[in-house]
Amino acid sequence: MMYAEGWQIPASELTRRYQALQAKMAQQQIDLAILVQNADLFYFTGSVQQGMLLIPCSGEPVYCVRRDFERARYESTLSTIVEAPSPRQLADFVCQHFGELPKQPGLELDVLPVSFYQRLMRTFPDCDGADITPLIRQVRMIKSPFELARMRGAADQLAVIYEEAKQVICEGMSDLELSAHLEKTARLAGHQGITRMRAFNGEFYCGHAFSGAAGARPTFSDTPLGGVGLTPAVGQGAGHKVIAAHEPIIIDFIGAYQGYLCDQTRTMCLGGLSDDLSRGYDDMLEILWYMEQIAKPGVPWGKIYRQCHEMARTLGHEQAFMGLEGSQVGFIGHGIGTEIDEYPFIARGFDQDVLEENMTFAFEPKLVYPGIGAVGVENTYVVTADGVEALTRCPEALVVL
Repeated sequence: MMYAEGWQIPASELTRRYQALQAKMAQQQIDLAILVQNADLFYFTGSVQQGMLLIPCSGEPVYCVRRDFERARYESTLSTIVEAPSPRQLADFVCQHFGELPKQPGLELDVLPVSFYQRLMRTFPDCDGADITPLIRQVRMIKSPFELARMRGAADQLAVIYEEAKQVICEGMSDLELSAHLEKTARLAGHQGITRMRAFNGEFYCGHAFSGAAGARPTFSDTPLGGVGLTPAVGQGAGHKVIAAHEPIIIDFIGAYQGYLCDQTRTMCLGGLSDDLSRGYDDMLEILWYMEQIAKPGVPWGKIYRQCHEMARTLGHEQAFMGLEGSQVGFIGHGIGTEIDEYPFIARGFDQDVLEENMTFAFEPKLVYPGIGAVGVENTYVVTADGVEALTRCPEALVVL
């Protein structure tokens, strides 16, 4: 089996991760984590083969694989990888490996299907299932040097996409043609092809490219921009709108390298924009730069949101900021790593949670005008000891072609 160089997650990295979760499990008196969601499996095993990962409160985890066992053994550096027992044998299997049945297993209750949960509870009838998702998200929100290196690889893809967009955008090209061209560019640059969201029914792919009024179409997803798309079966993304001069063109793409993501938005145009749109874009840059000044370890996520939202209001953009009026989202930034919607949330209501060193988040101030389009900018950042550092590095100025 052939993968790109450096694809495997080292055993020392996986050990650091599951031990960090075990420390939090001990605090909450959770004696066994049972993980099945793909992003969590990848994070803790380095593989996404079908099965479940059992992490005791202390000691080594056991990766139980239903399909494909040999591939899981090749991909994961965990010590104990076994063929998954049948559901009827699971209780005996747990007793054999961990000495007893759990009194309080931890489950991913935000994503676990109810039928799966009920089946597990029949296996462990005297247990209470606790939601371990908050603990998982707390562990995953602090990135290691290994993870940051992969996110920088995703940022490299975004730089290639940005340069390609400047070369190919032309009047008469459709949004779909542009998006398809940039998706091909991303794949050839090593993009893994899919991106993951934790939110229920959260679906995304390489990114969005749309022009003019198409960029102002809201959609079901909790995002400031949606796009017309090709079908109500998807309800977002590029459509058949033809690019014209003097309208904003949004290039909102997610790099995805070896399981890790980076998010970036740039605004381009043919021949320039109106004074109002140009001023709006400049104001979004000012909000971005203001966030870079105030975001430091110890600062509450919600405080950053409030101060930046107030700045947008003061600049006269309250009705257009972060979505079409009536469809605005309650955040300006979101954590990112193996999923698009990780901690931290630069959002309304998160006043008790503070930034910590090595958190990563995307920050995306945007304006949306009905019938006209959207302008905005987005970078992905890592929190440092005294501020933030941008992982994305493409020039932030409006691109006039």
